[in-house]
Amino acid sequence: MVSAYERKQTAIAPLVLESPLGPHFLRNMNSTSEDRWRDLRPDPDSDTPLYLQLARKLGNAIHDNRWNAGEALPSERVLSEALGVSRITSRKAIALLVEQGLIRRTQGAGSFITPRYEDPLSRLSSFSEMLRRRGFTPGSQWLSRVIEPANRDEVIQLGLSPAAAVARLRRLRTADGIVMAVENSTFPAALIPDPDAIGDSLYSFLEQRNLSIVRALQHFRAVNASDEIATQMGIAPHDALLLITRVGYTADQRPIELTDTYCRNDYYDFVAELRK
Repeated sequence: MVSAYERKQTAIAPLVLESPLGPHFLRNMNSTSEDRWRDLRPDPDSDTPLYLQLARKLGNAIHDNRWNAGEALPSERVLSEALGVSRITSRKAIALLVEQGLIRRTQGAGSFITPRYEDPLSRLSSFSEMLRRRGFTPGSQWLSRVIEPANRDEVIQLGLSPAAAVARLRRLRTADGIVMAVENSTFPAALIPDPDAIGDSLYSFLEQRNLSIVRALQHFRAVNASDEIATQMGIAPHDALLLITRVGYTADQRPIELTDTYCRNDYYDFVAELRK
């Protein structure tokens, strides 16, 4: 009599051989990796919907580097039959991971692991420049642009008088339509009296006014997403984020920019080269 385990092995093997998914996926589906795939199978007795279980398990597997950036994921059919779920469940799980930015869909080619973004710490460049160098399409969405009195930290960091006003700029930063960061920038209002005049590129706006930032000091620390930021970024409240606080200086060593950027750290890396 054929056991249930043997039936599973028989059902999985031909699906793998038929799938043009690359050697990494084939290795993960062989008998030595069965435990990994068993870990992805949703629990039908759980109160959590199957697609949410699968999305969480698959997301964790991506974070654990079971697939390399840019590699293909199995098709909905292969995933469904290998894990014993419906194609609707697989489709909804993949769609959720696409929304979270962990997977990218390419028309006619399939689903692929989203590459992590690397930013060299030693290079001063704008968010848009960094993404373009890596082949992504940068974007931004303004959340607010206002003139308000400077707070104590802004007065100190930007060398302002206590009665000074500042331009506060808040926007979402995206890569290929995926929200990567929430950016809060502050400039002296004397330099940007009309924030609504800024176009798509803040740095181009500054350069046109001979206010190019040529040097910056950046501080990094881990924080948890507030409810507001979590909603804006499409992540869960209290998820871990990387907060980058940046003070930008002009050629005459004048600080004119104070920016707090809340970055998703699930696929965003900073790279530092150290030399002796």
